Amino acid sequence: MIESAFPIVEVPDMEAALRFYRDALGATVVYRFPPDGEPLFATLQAGSAQLGLGLAEGATAGEGAGMLLWFYVDDVDATTRALSDAGYLVLEEPSDSEWGERVALVSDPFGTRVRLGQPIAPQPDEE
Repeated sequence: MIESAFPIVEVPDMEAALRFYRDALGATVVYRFPPDGEPLFATLQAGSAQLGLGLAEGATAGEGAGMLLWFYVDDVDATTRALSDAGYLVLEEPSDSEWGERVALVSDPFGTRVRLGQPIAPQPDEE
């Protein structure tokens, strides 16, 4: 039986990936290989979760790739605006969902869809 899962996003450009996930979204690099020089692999701490980035020549993602990353952030509107200002593609502007979260959809530099979420206060069933 599965004991745990660890998503790894294969990317063709590690520095561009780190600029998005580390610099723009605020994840922290907790492991990199090799320790010196250009990394081939990095583990990022994203809140209470970890995400791996692996250098893979010719890696592609994008619409229809069958993968979506979801990050809860403290302010969906501000995070989406900051990503847009940094030149990242916003696929869906922030909006309130019927299930009680404010959400937006952006793209990393390689086309991986990244959903940003934030609980709405009060939740719809708490009104």
